[in-house]
Amino acid sequence: MSVEQPLWRALTAYRVLTLLYALTLYAYGYDDYDHPLGAGAYMAVLTAWTALTVRMVSSAERCTLRFLVGDLTVAVVGILLTPLVDTHDRIAEGTPTLPSIWTAGAVLGFAIKGGWRWAAWASTVVCAANIIERGGFAQDTVHMLMLVWVASVAIGYVVEVARASERTLARALRIEAATRERERLARDIHDSVLQVLAMVQRRGAAIGGEATELGRMAGEQEIALRTLISTGPRDAAHEADRADRAEPVAPAGVALLTAEAEAPAADGAPERRDLLALLAPHAGSRVTLSGPGTPVPLPDEAATELASAVGAALDNVRVHAGDGANAWILVEDEPDEVTVTVRDDGPGIPEGRLADAEREGRLGVALSIRGRLRDLGGSAEWISAPGQGTEVELKVPRQGKTGR
Repeated sequence: MSVEQPLWRALTAYRVLTLLYALTLYAYGYDDYDHPLGAGAYMAVLTAWTALTVRMVSSAERCTLRFLVGDLTVAVVGILLTPLVDTHDRIAEGTPTLPSIWTAGAVLGFAIKGGWRWAAWASTVVCAANIIERGGFAQDTVHMLMLVWVASVAIGYVVEVARASERTLARALRIEAATRERERLARDIHDSVLQVLAMVQRRGAAIGGEATELGRMAGEQEIALRTLISTGPRDAAHEADRADRAEPVAPAGVALLTAEAEAPAADGAPERRDLLALLAPHAGSRVTLSGPGTPVPLPDEAATELASAVGAALDNVRVHAGDGANAWILVEDEPDEVTVTVRDDGPGIPEGRLADAEREGRLGVALSIRGRLRDLGGSAEWISAPGQGTEVELKVPRQGKTGR
């Protein structure tokens, strides 16, 4: 819902309530009018106009400029008609005009629809009509008119600020959606393409001959691909700027993810998978898997992403600790969250190495592990010291980030 929609609803209520107030004033002073029937005819027109145009002020789309001009005309006519049906003494005493404070509703319509400039124009017209009706610049008249003018301009300015804030929020959401989609793709690339390119580079250098050139080319492509991945947020902001100048259409990948995330399962409940079953293929002669004796069910997305993060952690063990390193996977099924700990007996990680790797574009930890868990509302923590191995603690909520 637009941030200004509550203002339109409030304006609708204001018009109805101020009409009732104007009718009450007319009924109370009926005997004091010079021409009560003439005043009554205008009040009948005002009542019919308000009733017939209730829907016109319910939204910005229905409240057109043509309607606003007509609404202001009804108010101004009522102000200028007042001296013709009321007594001079009552007018001199400051008796309200026929439409009374209903007139402010017409001005507020301009403020909400077009901002402070439209509000200033409409309130100026009303001020001029009131001065003509009073026959001069009476002190109470000037005070009232200044109040109307300042209030309408202020409301118009607030509406403009609210609209700008709404556009900024929409742009930020588009940037976040595009960035998350790029990070998801980057995780998949890191788990497949980048690792293959790195392996080809190492094997090419080891074999020598023509394979050396192939390894060199693979290394260049790996660097180029890492650079492309690491520039994702800047590109996302550029895409959002383009979207601000065009129709707000979500990226195809984001739309697909959203549709998948919002689609309910066939039986109305989210599909769940056993985390232990997904982690079982990692067990081997040098990888020990320990966990509860019963299945550890998680929502499908959470189980899959957590298992992939564990796989990325084991890849880091093989790459940095060597093929001879041993690893242990411990699964803890707690009431509110599931914790998976991956520990190895390798040489450990020097202090600051993770931050350096992320700055260099090596995003295995940043995207394949931290990024996955962040999207699930979880966390990843590293405990390591040189010569004492590395321990990675991965946590995800039982129901996932969105409570599915």
